[in-house]
Amino acid sequence: MRRIIIGLSFSIGAATSLIAQTPAKAEKSAKTAKVPKPKGPDSAEVSKFFRSETPIVATLTTNVGRLRGDKNPATAPWRPATLAYTGPDTAHGVVPVRLKTRGIWRLKNCQFPPVRLNFTGEAVKHTAFHGLDQPKLVNHCRDEDAYEQYVLQEFQLYRVYRLLTPASHAVRLLKLSYADSGKDKVMATRYAFIEEAPGELAARMSAKQTKLKGAGPDDLDPFNSALFGVFQYMIGNTDFSVSGLHNVELIQMANGDYWPIAYDFDFSGAVNTRYATVDPQLHMSSVRNRMYRGYCVPKESYPKVFELFNAKKDSIYALYKDPLGKLLRPDVVDETLKYFDDFYRTINNPRSAKSEIIDACIGKR
Repeated sequence: MRRIIIGLSFSIGAATSLIAQTPAKAEKSAKTAKVPKPKGPDSAEVSKFFRSETPIVATLTTNVGRLRGDKNPATAPWRPATLAYTGPDTAHGVVPVRLKTRGIWRLKNCQFPPVRLNFTGEAVKHTAFHGLDQPKLVNHCRDEDAYEQYVLQEFQLYRVYRLLTPASHAVRLLKLSYADSGKDKVMATRYAFIEEAPGELAARMSAKQTKLKGAGPDDLDPFNSALFGVFQYMIGNTDFSVSGLHNVELIQMANGDYWPIAYDFDFSGAVNTRYATVDPQLHMSSVRNRMYRGYCVPKESYPKVFELFNAKKDSIYALYKDPLGKLLRPDVVDETLKYFDDFYRTINNPRSAKSEIIDACIGKR
């Protein structure tokens, strides 16, 4: 079993504070962690809600004014709301749901704040939402076409990640109308998506989610650490910290290994939002510039990871040509695939892969 220690920390973009853990405390936490027993080969299957890719048409009704006033996620209350829905696999209906604000940058700057949904088990028992607990709703920041495209672009990156590893968040798209009960009117209708909750992800992986900060290079499973880092490099994302658990989750597998899981990609070069910035410490002029920020692993792990990305290339590109991919503007698709082309040229050029990824890793001895 690996021991979480105080590892090298970097917090990019909307930084989180690092809560230091002593090695002794971390070791105790690792030893006493209750990890679920493996459930068998089908344990990584997502819940029924996420098995369909058909978008759900829904209307979310709440008092938007009160929700906008909840600027501190730590103290924000759960606000009452309703979700009226319809879809091929959902029939139709209205379910009660509670909303709570979340996030950092988007919470302070967006017209409709990012929220977490809380479904009551009994109320959704016979609906498509059965089994969901407190998933995130990833919604538009502003009621503009460009910002809706950002949501769809980020949604696609979750789909790409899912092709590479089951240790990633499942997502499902909604065509969502936002109704303000305080003003009795619909504010906007835009695409959004529901993201699988961390606890649900960990459970289907027969793993335990851990909140312990301070993970360093030696604490993570080498292959999955490299996969995580190379994926972040592929999409041009530096807005994360494994040690600080900023836009990163850690799960502990039954064998004691820790796997990192990426999420929140709107500051990535692949999405290229107009509001995305790079941490000044990185000395990068644009989020479109790639910089490898993954932890160092044994060098034999990288060829295996590159092989996986190459094997999945056709399937990844196909995501941008299927019905969900076609929701993106053609120019956005072309720009994204050209961005990916540059990544594939790097990993398939031994000299470039060595200089840009393998030798650029964090935590060299």
